[in-house]
Amino acid sequence: MQGPHLVYFADPMCSWCWGFSPVIDAITARFGASLPIRLVLGGLRPGTRAPMDARERAEVRHHWEHVHEASGQPFDFGLFERERFVYDTEPASRAVVVLRRRGMSTALDALQRIQRAFYAQNRDVTALETLAEVAAELGLDAATFGDEFASVDALNETRADFALAQAAGIRGFPTLIAGHGDDQRYTLVTHGFQPAQRVLASLDAWLDDNARGADEGRGRASNGKSI
Repeated sequence: MQGPHLVYFADPMCSWCWGFSPVIDAITARFGASLPIRLVLGGLRPGTRAPMDARERAEVRHHWEHVHEASGQPFDFGLFERERFVYDTEPASRAVVVLRRRGMSTALDALQRIQRAFYAQNRDVTALETLAEVAAELGLDAATFGDEFASVDALNETRADFALAQAAGIRGFPTLIAGHGDDQRYTLVTHGFQPAQRVLASLDAWLDDNARGADEGRGRASNGKSI
């Protein structure tokens, strides 16, 4: 990306990412196209095959309660009444990847809609039918979505996101980093949930620093030309 931008590492079945969703909305409302967000699917529990046992259900429920308390985001705890639910995050991530091909804003919308379906509506977002319904809400018909979702390319693209997150040393979600142009140096904005006012303040400070650095660079260039 050219100019200042953010990279957001998230997973659609990460409860803290659902808690962070209003913060992403606040960033978009505040900065708009001047600070675009690139979404990378991090891979929370891809390829999980074993159903959740009682201990896992209790642990996940505790996280959900904590996220609800910290963020105010709605949760439907009906998930924990399901028998033999497999918490595989790969299908939901792949659905976001398919929809990301329609643009990054569509990807962020898809992420939020899948999160809402899972956390607030108790819908099974590991099921292709549910994911196709979300895709339809965003204007992609079920047949086209199903074909793309089932493709090797979509699977590989999703795995590439997971690999990128690992290579970047991302160990938890949400993680938000800030960069500028093609410079490979990034600044950590937050690793984990933070309320919107803190994140926006951090971004304001980072943008101010970048602007001062650019002004100083132009000044040095101008002085160089005048010699």
